[in-house]
Amino acid sequence: MLISEYRIVMPVSVDEYQVGQLFSVMEASKNETGGGDGVEIIKNEPFENHKDYGSGQYTFKKYHLASKVPKFVKMLAPEGSLVLEEEAWNAFPYCKTVLKNPSYMKDNFFIDVSTHHLADAGTTENCHKLSGKQLKLRKVVNIDIAMDKVPASDYKKEEDPTKVKSEKTGRGPLGKGWQTKVDPVMTSYKLVTCEFKWWGLQNRVEKVVMDSNERLHRNFHRQLYCWMDKWHGLSMKDIRKLEAQAKADIDKLRKESELRGTKGEDDE
Repeated sequence: MLISEYRIVMPVSVDEYQVGQLFSVMEASKNETGGGDGVEIIKNEPFENHKDYGSGQYTFKKYHLASKVPKFVKMLAPEGSLVLEEEAWNAFPYCKTVLKNPSYMKDNFFIDVSTHHLADAGTTENCHKLSGKQLKLRKVVNIDIAMDKVPASDYKKEEDPTKVKSEKTGRGPLGKGWQTKVDPVMTSYKLVTCEFKWWGLQNRVEKVVMDSNERLHRNFHRQLYCWMDKWHGLSMKDIRKLEAQAKADIDKLRKESELRGTKGEDDE
């Protein structure tokens, strides 16, 4: 089992982040869907009185990943097994997401993501209230959306925070040490736990999962910032309307368009 805590500082308020995150999930889902692969949205509905999370928005999605995993995974995985099911409870500013592969790996594989969104610059050391044993296992990864290097295959000038300025807010471009200079500022603290029980492959697959998570969170939050002028000023009512249309668009893309988005990287 591996535990990583990704700390992603953003030049937005916590309330702004809620809107920007939901908008960017829709856009990223469309960009990653096509040729049979990508996102399938099964449910997106409010929930209330949950014993752990209170009230918020529940989503159930399937991720079709045949084109997005390393070659060695494709070689080992039976046909049709590269589908993850995701349940998420968005009780913002806390969110819980669980991904599994019930059709093949069943209880031998899961990815658990717990996220707190706090109005600080990544300075809270144990917002997830981990035990001493968990803290020893936890790896903290600070993600700098502006200065971290990204693979050439992921780089787009229009999604580079060092080059993009928001016309609506006047924020950016972001330079070295921007986290201590911006106002507002907030941090997404994502605690990711991964377990893959398969003798001989456990360490390798868990490392691939964590590397993929870091890549995903870095790219996604670079986009969230660079798309600020598309989402800033939208209300939650606006977001729910857009989500309904996005589901129809994504279903059509998955069935009718060519493969799109991130491709699996080999770790050889």
